[in-house]
Amino acid sequence: MTQNSVQNPAPAPDPAPDPVLVIGGTGKTGRRVVRRLTESGVPVRSASRSGETRFDWLDETTWGPALDGVSGVYIVQNDTEPRTRELARRAAAAGVRRLVLLSARGVDTPGYYGEDPSTSDAFLAGEAAVRESGLAWTVLRPGWFAQNFDEGFFNEGVLSGELRLPAGDGAATWIDVEDIAAVAVAALTEDGHDGQTYELSGPRAVSLPEVLDLIGAATGRKATYTPLSTPDFIAELGAQGVPAADAAIWAAALYPVQQGFEAKVSDGVRRALGREPRDFADYVAAAAESGAWRA
Repeated sequence: MTQNSVQNPAPAPDPAPDPVLVIGGTGKTGRRVVRRLTESGVPVRSASRSGETRFDWLDETTWGPALDGVSGVYIVQNDTEPRTRELARRAAAAGVRRLVLLSARGVDTPGYYGEDPSTSDAFLAGEAAVRESGLAWTVLRPGWFAQNFDEGFFNEGVLSGELRLPAGDGAATWIDVEDIAAVAVAALTEDGHDGQTYELSGPRAVSLPEVLDLIGAATGRKATYTPLSTPDFIAELGAQGVPAADAAIWAAALYPVQQGFEAKVSDGVRRALGREPRDFADYVAAAAESGAWRA
């Protein structure tokens, strides 16, 4: 037998990566995380109460099948009854290696959301749960989402021609949700993000009148901003059928804009991705091109 007749066995193919579970996979951040992971070739379980992977925060029988065999979990907490600590325990028992939690900017600053500490307390409890889980963890603390203007709470006001909010003359460094998703995917799939808390914002503060001017310039749709008092805002939402508790949550979320807290530029996108965050004007241009705010 000659040396050339000996054939080396073909190398074994690399094993397929374990899937990543995305809780809230149909939401603003979740569906973008799902898309980015899929585009990167990472198997994904998009989880929600009605999603392809069923997950219900209030039904623990849905947790085990969702967690089985996954390498990491992107967590969007349940607002009304956070159960992140219980989920973190179940994830550790299932062999999950990494948790990435969507929290919020300012939760560690007393009074950031006004006198009622419930908003901050819920997020801080979730952060403590992932930090104490024994797993690799990353916490994302974004400010107000830019996408609230085309697919969220502010869209109706833009379309009606008047945005009525208890935000005073404050401005915010609106964060593009695409940037949040990019940081989440990096934390789920790359080294170097374990134990990091990333505070996320856009690159500059933009006032609400400037927001509406940018949208108008891109679309021809004119709208004005009318500042309201908090009681008037809650009363108006109540007249529209919004429960008082939900209206109070929105008012608390807008309080840091009113107080100027949300004008701060944070460095989380640059730290996580090595680049600057997307400018609000770029978000508006892309949203308008995709058909946002059409009559």
